Amino acid sequence: MSNVLTELSTAMATAVSQADSGIVRVEGRRRFGATGIVWHADGLILTANHVLSRDDGLHIGLPNGERVSASLVGRDPSTDLALLKVDANDLTPLTEGNKQELGVGNLVLALGRPGRTVQATLGIISALGDGWRTRLGGEIDRYMQTDVVMYPGFSGGPLVNTAGQLVGLNSSALGRGASMTIPTATLARVADALQAHGRVQRGYLGVSTQRVHLPDNLKAELEQKRGLLVVSVENDSPAAKAGLTLGDTLVSFANSPVQSHDDLLALLAGDVVGTAVPAKFVRGGQVHATEITVVARS
Repeated sequence: MSNVLTELSTAMATAVSQADSGIVRVEGRRRFGATGIVWHADGLILTANHVLSRDDGLHIGLPNGERVSASLVGRDPSTDLALLKVDANDLTPLTEGNKQELGVGNLVLALGRPGRTVQATLGIISALGDGWRTRLGGEIDRYMQTDVVMYPGFSGGPLVNTAGQLVGLNSSALGRGASMTIPTATLARVADALQAHGRVQRGYLGVSTQRVHLPDNLKAELEQKRGLLVVSVENDSPAAKAGLTLGDTLVSFANSPVQSHDDLLALLAGDVVGTAVPAKFVRGGQVHATEITVVARS
């Protein structure tokens, strides 16, 4: 048994050592440091959005001990991610782990660099699930919960497997009372959007809605139980230009049924911005069709 424990202990220490060069300190708020991960060797750093209380005066503590200025490339509060840039081109990104080898019960390490050196805490994957949406509407590609203790300054740092490979980025702001990890697929998608636009583009219709039950005849016709009652329409908005008005019930968007606000948010991803999207709504008991040209949310 002692040999097994010794081997496990050595493997954990090796994993931390291998990941060390891809972990940085982020100085974006008063008093408390946070953590970031090297995303690209040319100086791109990913961290948690909530650890940045300002847009300028940012600094990064590099693994070699050097402290350098950083500029903000962009933020996405809805996924709690921010992308920074430092003047460096020889950084070492973390190697991505194989997500297919990750299962509930697997050992993982949460790493942080709130000070000059890397700190670590050990835990397990406690839950894995399908993609989910945050309370601000951000799309997370996979539900990943751990039982690791998120010490102060660990937000924005990596979750790594026993080989020191990147599993995701830890955040204490997404789950109430739970340690949540943003998977690498989400990191890549959001980082690309922030680098291209400075933000994640999301579509905007200009309506407020409320979920309602449909009459029995429409349930049978549309093969869905609910729709979204339009309770307000902003002047000169995409919805107004498409003819939607107060009292209409939106039942379909982009050829998909919408039965909740989350359904609509999921269909307003950045790739629909600037396009004419087919929609169906109920008015006076009849189903009508229209097209809504989606614009980017400002």
